[in-house]
Amino acid sequence: MIEFQQVTKKYGNNTALDRLDLQIKTGEIFGFLGHNGAGKSTTIKSLVSVIEPTSGKIIVDGKELSANRLEIKKRIGYVPDTPDLFLQLSAGEYWDLIAAAYELPTDKKKERLEELAGLFDMLSHQEEAIGSFSHGMRQKAVLIGALLPDPDIWVLDEPMTGLDPQAAYDLKEMMKRHAARGNTVIFSTHVLDTAQQLCDELAILKKGELIYNGNTDDLLAQSPGESLEAIYLKMAGRQSDGNTLARLEGEAHE
Repeated sequence: MIEFQQVTKKYGNNTALDRLDLQIKTGEIFGFLGHNGAGKSTTIKSLVSVIEPTSGKIIVDGKELSANRLEIKKRIGYVPDTPDLFLQLSAGEYWDLIAAAYELPTDKKKERLEELAGLFDMLSHQEEAIGSFSHGMRQKAVLIGALLPDPDIWVLDEPMTGLDPQAAYDLKEMMKRHAARGNTVIFSTHVLDTAQQLCDELAILKKGELIYNGNTDDLLAQSPGESLEAIYLKMAGRQSDGNTLARLEGEAHE
């Protein structure tokens, strides 16, 4: 289990995350929803030790992250919210770097690369510089690197962005299988259909605050007859203002 206990992150007078209390159970797919700036990436980056919370604790299977950082980091595969990393390296060099960091045996690395790079159609691109790749190919390269050590905790920040439909489908199926084996998958998304399709539980953040934590069915049950999109926008966004929309449409035709 992963626990956030009163986790707060401040940048000067700006509070990016405000006293987050949350539990993520082992063996589930957990999703973070929220508009840009809601605190999703701040939460994820705190868990993977990219940033240090201003206050509060993160506990992973009973161990406090701040006191067991290296041990816990080796259990995590992390996909950041941008794939524009190590652009000067070839894909193969990047995967070698990840394998070395996780002390992955050569035979295990070869086996995992054949499986992952084969699945994402990247085997023939190992010698090419990541900087020469399209956004989607960079995303695949980073995904392969994150999953290469076969970590038990996957932390994926907007992992579907830029992926073609086949790659997105394959990743979603991998996420389901990983959780079904008793592991943990944590991801953020703006796509409500993806959250509804995959998540065992989800958290909705707004301006750094947790405004909902539970499963999708419970959320839908709170407002019978309404779509997930409508419910989400009531909670986290700005509801459509018919008068404003009509005025804007009128201005567009003037």
